[in-house]
Amino acid sequence: MGHLSTHVLDTMHGCPAAGMAVELQRIGATQVQTLKTFTLNRDGRFEGGALLDAASMAAGRYRLVFSVAPYFRLRGVVLPEPPFIDEVKLDFGIADADGHYHVPLLVSPWAYSTYRGS
Repeated sequence: MGHLSTHVLDTMHGCPAAGMAVELQRIGATQVQTLKTFTLNRDGRFEGGALLDAASMAAGRYRLVFSVAPYFRLRGVVLPEPPFIDEVKLDFGIADADGHYHVPLLVSPWAYSTYRGS
């Protein structure tokens, strides 16, 4: 009954990163496959709940690409060109397809942090 989820918090404004564009990719031996592109909802989450549900979970390497600079520009933040952080690319592994993998991101225009959540 495994699944993958994410949650993004905007630490500059102290709120969920509603409207941020995100891409989920599977990293293969010779290619990267885009599985899903989406925009975070008002709670900073994928509207559909799980990015990968029990039926689509598989062991392997994955990447979440968070469009950080475009999000902050939409919020009216003036950023240098090029921005310090444009995209955050988080590569992670799923070893147990029956496990729950939650990938939170705390982000500002100048810093980010992530961990395996619950």
